[in-house]
Amino acid sequence: MNKYKICVYAICKNEEQFVDRWMDAVGEADMVVVTDTGSTDNTVEKLRLRGAVVYTETINPWRFDTARNTAMNHIPEDVDICVPNDMDEVFETGWREKLEAAWQPVNTRAAYLFTWNYNADGTPNKQFVMEKIHRRHDFHWVHPVHEILVYTGESTESIVWVPGMVLNHRPDLSKPRSQYLPLLELSAKENPQDDRTAFWLGREYMFYGFYDKCISELKRHLSLPSAKWNEERCASMRFIAKCFQNKGDLKEARVWLYQAIAECPHTREPYLHMARLGYLQNDWPLVHLMTEKALAITEKTGSYLLETDAWGYELYDLAAICCYQLKLYEKAHNYEVMAIKLEPNDIRLKRNLELIDMKYNVKVETAHEQV
Repeated sequence: MNKYKICVYAICKNEEQFVDRWMDAVGEADMVVVTDTGSTDNTVEKLRLRGAVVYTETINPWRFDTARNTAMNHIPEDVDICVPNDMDEVFETGWREKLEAAWQPVNTRAAYLFTWNYNADGTPNKQFVMEKIHRRHDFHWVHPVHEILVYTGESTESIVWVPGMVLNHRPDLSKPRSQYLPLLELSAKENPQDDRTAFWLGREYMFYGFYDKCISELKRHLSLPSAKWNEERCASMRFIAKCFQNKGDLKEARVWLYQAIAECPHTREPYLHMARLGYLQNDWPLVHLMTEKALAITEKTGSYLLETDAWGYELYDLAAICCYQLKLYEKAHNYEVMAIKLEPNDIRLKRNLELIDMKYNVKVETAHEQV
């Protein structure tokens, strides 16, 4: 017998392609409540055929927080645990049992593992903690986009970690993100002192190539009293550096990357960005130092700010190239071998290894002749 009444709730629009996969995953819940915000395909009909309770609503002007709060309002009052879940996200089988085993009546929220993307072989790549499962009352969503769940109860929050509970992101990559920028600008206007909003807006400007706006907004982010998380500050500094680099100011880019390294020396990302800059400038001692510093870091932080390139082949490849230029052929060979292990189908890496080994073998033969 189930210990708690659990409701999965979601918002959707034109998600017909995901309905069966999603309903298969959320079927462990006692009920599924969906708020459709204007589908023109068969999403609503398919959801109802699969057993979901579907409401249709018009959200005008569009805001994600308003849509999610509207969806939450449709959840019955006697539900114990609410599980918000987008239709491009898929729980691994057995999630309900794990959630019920961990949850206690005193808990207000549950934390679990979220897989953002995957390696070529399908194994998880970028994963971080998510804390969106919540009890029925004392919660609401805020911010027009990149909305967050806010607790409004009088007691202290009690968040429980759910071992083994995993939610996997399986997105529709064809969906545009054009609505994000105006909503982020609105969010920043409504919440000018919110550091996370400033960071996301600055990052969005970078995605669009609005480099001056990005630099200005991320400098504002860094100036906010609440902007204290070193990984996010480091990311702002990296993005500012990237904008200066794209504007052709490599000197200023280097200054900001040194600041990023000082801000968060235990993450690979700032070293990778500096190594890339050193490569552009043929500064091989700098590339050598940065790649060795980065590769000495062997544990991921578990943050959503992790850049998957920092944990792929690129650092080894850059290390091999700079060692080749510095005539450190044995080290170059070893680094390129590691790069190929991580990216075995890359022809350029294999050709680089052949070039390195030509020099390496000549050096070895010369040393033997001298003996």
